[in-house]
Amino acid sequence: MVKALCLQCPLPRALVTTFVQRELYQWRQKILSGATPSRVEIEKEIAASLKTFAASRLQPVINATGVIIHTNLGRSPLGREAANTLTEIATGYCNLEFNLPDGARGKRAGYLETALASLLEAEAATAVNNCAAALVLTLRHLCVGDKNEVIVSRSELVEIGGGFRIPEILETSGAKLVEVGATNKTNLNDYAKAITANTAMILKVHRSNFYIGGFTEEPEVSDLAKLAHEHQLPLVEDIGSGAMMNTDELAPIDHEPTPQQALRNGIDLVCFSGDKLLGGPQSGIIAGNKELVAGIKKEPFFRAVRCDKLILTVLQECIDTYLANKSSGGTFGVPALEFISENVATLRERAEQIISRLPGSAQSCCEVVETIARTGGGTMPKSEIPSVAIAISPTKISVNRLATLLRTGDRAIVGVVVESQLRLDLRTVFAHQDDCLVEALEQVL
Repeated sequence: MVKALCLQCPLPRALVTTFVQRELYQWRQKILSGATPSRVEIEKEIAASLKTFAASRLQPVINATGVIIHTNLGRSPLGREAANTLTEIATGYCNLEFNLPDGARGKRAGYLETALASLLEAEAATAVNNCAAALVLTLRHLCVGDKNEVIVSRSELVEIGGGFRIPEILETSGAKLVEVGATNKTNLNDYAKAITANTAMILKVHRSNFYIGGFTEEPEVSDLAKLAHEHQLPLVEDIGSGAMMNTDELAPIDHEPTPQQALRNGIDLVCFSGDKLLGGPQSGIIAGNKELVAGIKKEPFFRAVRCDKLILTVLQECIDTYLANKSSGGTFGVPALEFISENVATLRERAEQIISRLPGSAQSCCEVVETIARTGGGTMPKSEIPSVAIAISPTKISVNRLATLLRTGDRAIVGVVVESQLRLDLRTVFAHQDDCLVEALEQVL
């Protein structure tokens, strides 16, 4: 049985054996409880379970959902240069903590931190393994002893995804949350009244994954910075998405605050994710006041969340790409930004060419439709990016069966079912993947 299953799912034989043994144990328990399955039924169920298990192994996926920073599909894809450099570093040795000119021990991430500070127009910067870690580190450094109160507006007590909420992150770090204002309105006086001898910092959290409209109010960041500094308090902002460029110049979408703007407005420290609009690897970036950044790096907890050579390599290449594009304002080498700025006419032309390459019977099931793409990843929830999709209305199988066949094919293709159609949005499909779409659609249609 194991041999046959290994032929169906090319996984390591030892892994298949362990999987089958565990499944058989479960079936024995069922039989002892009175179940009477046949051998064929047991083998069929185990084979199906193994196939599902094999599909959970990390593998390439064609994202045809129109969601650019798709958390379930790995968030932002990396640029080609970053991927090539990663391969070179990962398959050999590197100067991670070695100074090549003098042959002595070197500073870990020294180049990256300088490049980050340059891009962000900050006094100093560093990186850890995700944005939540960046915020926890900042809180642990600034909240000491009884001076541990952190003032946050009620409108910014967000859930950042996966069930993690700002109040819980504060609690984990040992900070005491002080809520101010109302859900829709917080003014400067609300912050001022909350400041006590135990206040450690004022925290702003960008509402990157939701928005509040209507009867609202919040103080200007520059005014809040002035208040904080009058009381010798640091003002910290978690801006989440990590936009490095003016998003409203890339597409007809909202402007997303950048860390550069935050620092210019008086924020002392910003933290944000590296794998969202920045387009890099999973990481958390901290930038701003050099004394605060230096203090954070001395925290014992910093070592527990520091980046390894692979993350540092990719992040370094990503930042270098931005710096190279800085003078031209281009997006070359940052796939997420290239997807956002792609011309609709180009997407339509690609969609028409893909359909024209299909057999006649398959062509009759497909049409080009206008649709809406989104940035995703907990960024710019109001932004709608005009896009183009291939809408497929299958006649011989159900639309859900069609979606399953494409997801489980030789190259997994993930689209979106809209009523009786499966839509493949080309805004999130690389142009070099069009051939894969043609081959897959030929097979299933």
